[in-house]
Amino acid sequence: MPLFQGPEDSAEQTTGPSRRSLLQMAFGMVAAGAVLPGVAEAAVTAARLQAVSGTARLTLTLNSDATWRLTANTRPTQLVLHLPGTVWRGGTRLGSAGLVRGANWNNRAKQLVLTLGGPVSVARAEAAGRQLILEIGPGTQAGFARLARGTIAQGNVGSGAPAVAARDLPLVVLDPGHGGKDPGTIGVTGTHEKRITLAAATELKRQLEATGRCRVAMTRARDVFIPLNGRVEFARKRQATLFISLHADSAPGARGASVYTLSDRASDSLSAGLAQRENRADLRGGLSLPPVSPEVERILFSLVRQETRAGSDRIATTMVRSLGGEVPLLPNTHRQAAFAVLKAPDIPSILVEMGFLSDRRDEAALQRPAHRAKVAKALAEGIHVWLARQQASLGGLG
Repeated sequence: MPLFQGPEDSAEQTTGPSRRSLLQMAFGMVAAGAVLPGVAEAAVTAARLQAVSGTARLTLTLNSDATWRLTANTRPTQLVLHLPGTVWRGGTRLGSAGLVRGANWNNRAKQLVLTLGGPVSVARAEAAGRQLILEIGPGTQAGFARLARGTIAQGNVGSGAPAVAARDLPLVVLDPGHGGKDPGTIGVTGTHEKRITLAAATELKRQLEATGRCRVAMTRARDVFIPLNGRVEFARKRQATLFISLHADSAPGARGASVYTLSDRASDSLSAGLAQRENRADLRGGLSLPPVSPEVERILFSLVRQETRAGSDRIATTMVRSLGGEVPLLPNTHRQAAFAVLKAPDIPSILVEMGFLSDRRDEAALQRPAHRAKVAKALAEGIHVWLARQQASLGGLG
């Protein structure tokens, strides 16, 4: 099977190109990911696919340091090796071995796509010096489906750093507010909050996963109702590192993004009102949390560990700083209230109001995919800063 995918690049033969055409050509090369003369580039200089003890072993040799990430697709059944910023000089054919039926290099996406004859398992994925080695064996449908849910492994060629298996990456749970029977706030022009939160969470998930630094799970990926306690339990059962609930509520006169953490006493009347409305979401959805006495309520609050609250406050501060460079902010941006969805006692949790649908300007902005991508970018940067600090405080992975 041919290794290269798509038409070959071609250059128009001209005599005496103008300065303008040369500039256009240069900009085109940069946009396409090409490297201009005199600039070093990472390259795959050799590639070999062979059958070894019932597995398919892929060995790539690179000429310099490079980052890599391995993912999987179920339709069609594929493994995808991402090599950002890398060019291919490893030959035009790899052949087949084991369940690997062939390979295509996608130069635009900088990916080596391995076509599979069935579900596989990844027995080895690591760098050794300038070589990247994958060992691929038979697997089950269920096991391969799990591989396809996120990053399988990632690392650096040439740096000596070991690969990080996906299961060892921190898990960020994103909670798109409302859904199903509960539309949330309905904006000035009829925008449903549940649709904005799902679109924004999906974009944030895409941006976070593209870096390969964390795993991401969403409490809902479609228009369904999930009770508030179900959202918290979703994160706790998966031992999430961080929980972020996304909203775009209503508050007359309010405009701009804001970040909320848990407190039994609201920091202001606006926060108290927002928490009260959000906590009624179960009633709007047709379900309600069992009532508890004030004494039990105080006990529940006491279960929220001090370090968890401190972690929530730190991520809130980081998020406010990150959002401030991209989108308008509500004054006193970090606020506190008794949001039921933030009551996981062991997971740092924040609620992000991306704006208020009761404000025409916020509503119009949140309807635009470009604006939601900007919000997601700011949130992703804040998440990565917080995760890096958490990892450093814990002494790194492993």
